[in-house]
Amino acid sequence: MTQNTESVNNEYTAENIQVLGGREAIRRRPGMYIGSTDQRGLHHLVYEIVYNSIDEAMAGYCTKITVTLQQDNAVRVDDNGRGIPIDIHPTTNISALETVMTTLHAGAKFDDHTYPVSGGLHGVGASVVNALSSWLKVNVRRNGRLYQQEYRQGIPQEEVAEIGEADGTGTTIIFLADETMFGKVNYIFNTLSERLREMAYLNKGLEICLKDEGKGQELTFYFDGGIMSFVRHLNRNRAVRHPTPIYIPKTVNGTIVEVAFQYNDGFTESTLSFANCVNTTDGGTHLTGFRSALTRVFNDYAHKSKFLKEDEPNLTGEDVREGLTAIISVKLAEPQFEGQTKAKLGNLEVKSAVESAVGEGLSLYFEEHPDDAKRIIEKCLTSAKAREAARKARDLIIKRSSLDTATLPGKLADCSEKEPSRSELYLVEGDSAGGSAKQGRNRRFQAILPLRGKILNVEKAPSGKMLSHEEIRAIITALGAGIDDEFDLSKLRYHRVILMTDADVDGSHIRTLLLTFFFRHMVTLINNGNLFIAQPPLYRIKTNKLQHWVYTEQEKEEVMRELKGGKKVEIQRYKGLGEMSAEQLWETTMNPTTRTLLSVSVDDAAKADRIFHMLMSEEVLPRKAFIQAHAKSVRNLDI
Repeated sequence: MTQNTESVNNEYTAENIQVLGGREAIRRRPGMYIGSTDQRGLHHLVYEIVYNSIDEAMAGYCTKITVTLQQDNAVRVDDNGRGIPIDIHPTTNISALETVMTTLHAGAKFDDHTYPVSGGLHGVGASVVNALSSWLKVNVRRNGRLYQQEYRQGIPQEEVAEIGEADGTGTTIIFLADETMFGKVNYIFNTLSERLREMAYLNKGLEICLKDEGKGQELTFYFDGGIMSFVRHLNRNRAVRHPTPIYIPKTVNGTIVEVAFQYNDGFTESTLSFANCVNTTDGGTHLTGFRSALTRVFNDYAHKSKFLKEDEPNLTGEDVREGLTAIISVKLAEPQFEGQTKAKLGNLEVKSAVESAVGEGLSLYFEEHPDDAKRIIEKCLTSAKAREAARKARDLIIKRSSLDTATLPGKLADCSEKEPSRSELYLVEGDSAGGSAKQGRNRRFQAILPLRGKILNVEKAPSGKMLSHEEIRAIITALGAGIDDEFDLSKLRYHRVILMTDADVDGSHIRTLLLTFFFRHMVTLINNGNLFIAQPPLYRIKTNKLQHWVYTEQEKEEVMRELKGGKKVEIQRYKGLGEMSAEQLWETTMNPTTRTLLSVSVDDAAKADRIFHMLMSEEVLPRKAFIQAHAKSVRNLDI
C-alpha cells in the first residue's frame, strides 16, 4: 500500500512541466532579468529604460534624455529620439510598440541596421520593466501624432491609441515599480545621478537631466570632452604625472574604440570598462586588449629609449598600471555579454581591436610627447623596483595560504569545518575582543583572527610595504586566495568574511582601513558577496526581568518610551567589544539566528574609488571639504 502511494505521488509526466509565458517568467524569477529585487534591482529598472534612449543617442537620433522621479514614486523617462514604431508587426500581428513592451527578446537590437550599436542587446529590458511595474504608460511621438498605451503588471489595458498632435519625435515611458516585487519603492537620487553622469561622459554631446520632484533636486550632465572629462573627474583630487589625459579614438572593423587614461602619483589602478555604454564591472575582452597593448608599448618604448637595458627584465602589467586611471569604451554591433545584467564582455574580436587601437595610438603619443613618456616610464620603473621585493613577500604569503593548517597564522583560531561554503572568518579588532570571540564562537564553523592595532593604510602605501605589514599578511594567508590579479575565489577558505570592530571612532577607522584593503586588493571578494560587517549593540537596557540589546540611538529612545511607568532601568553603553563577555558577544553579534550582518557591495565602482581616495589618501583639502560639507549631518559623535 505504501509503495503504491509513493508511486502515485512521485509520478513525473508532461503535466508536471510548467510553461511560463514571458510575463509570468519575469514575475516568478525577476532576479534572472534584473539581478535582484532589492534597491539595486529597483534602480536597474530605470537603467533599462534609459538604455533604450541611449541606443537612440548612439544611433545619432537622440540629443536629450530626461529622467524624472515623480512625487507618486513613478519614474518618467523622456527622450527626443525617433519614437517606438506603432505600426502592426508582421509576426506578432499586434503593434510594434506592444510587441516591444510585452514580448521577451523582441526589439530592433537584433539586426545591424536600426541600431548599429546597442546596450539593450537581449531585447528584454522594456518588457521586464513593464512586467515588474504596477502600471506603465508609453507615449510615442511620431509622424506629427501622439500615441499612447497603458499596461498593468505588463498586461495591455487597451490598443495603441492616437490621442492628438505632437511636436517633434520621441518616447516617454512612465512606470511605477510593483511594491509586491520590490517592497517600498525608494529611489536614491545620488545613485541614479552617478550612473547617468557616466552615460553622459560616454556619449559626448548628449544632455541627460535628472529631476526629483519630491525633493526639488535637479542635475544636468553634458560633456563635450567625453571620456577625457571622465578621467579628469576621477583624477581631480590627485597629483597627476602629465597634465592632459591620453585620448585614443579609433574604429577597427566596425568596432568603435575610445580609450582615455592618465597617471597619478598613487599606488592603485582605477580602470573602468564599458561596452555600448554598459558598465562591464567584471571587465572582458576589451579590458584584456587594453592591458596587453599598454604593457607591450611601454616595454618597446622603454627599451628603444634606453630606459631599460637589453639585459634587464621587462616591465610587468602590474608595473605599468600602478597609479593608472583609465576609461575604456567600445561600441560594437553584436556585443556578447554574460547574462542580462551584462557584467562582462566576451567578444574575442574586441580584444584585437582594442589592442591594435591602443598600441598604435600610444606609440604615436610617446613619440610626440617624450616628456610625458619619460615621467610615466620613470614611475613604472620605480614600481618595478618595489615589485621585486613585493613579489618575494607575496610568493611567501601565497605559499603559506594553502589548506595546510600548519602554515596558517599562529593567532588564527580556525574552525573544524573544512567546507568553505559553511565556514566564516571574523576579523576582530584587538586581542581582548579576539579572546572573547574565541570563547564565545561556535568552533565548528566560526574562525577568529584578532588584529592588533590599526592596519596599514594601503591607499598611500606601495605594494612592498603593504605585504611586509604583519596584520595584512595574516589576513591574506588566512583567506588563502591570494591578492590582486592572482586572487582566486575558488581557493577562498571562508565564504563569509566578517569585519567586527568596536562601535567607536577608532573602530570605524579600523573598519574603513580594512574596507580600503579589500576594495583595492580583493574586490572580487566584495563583488561575489563574501564580505560582511558585524553589528554589535550600542546599549544593553535592563529591567528587573528583561534585557534589551539596542543597536541604534533611535532604537534606544523607542525602548525607553516603552519601558516608562516607574520601572527601574539600567543602561550600559558598549564602546568596545572587549566590554562584553563571551556569552554576550555570541548572543548579540555572532549567533546566526539572532545577529545582524551588513553585506558589503559596490554599486558604483567610480564613486567608491573616489570616496576611498578622498578619505584615505594624502590629499588633505578634498577630505577637509568633505568634512565641512557633512559636519552638520553628523549624529551621535563619539568623542
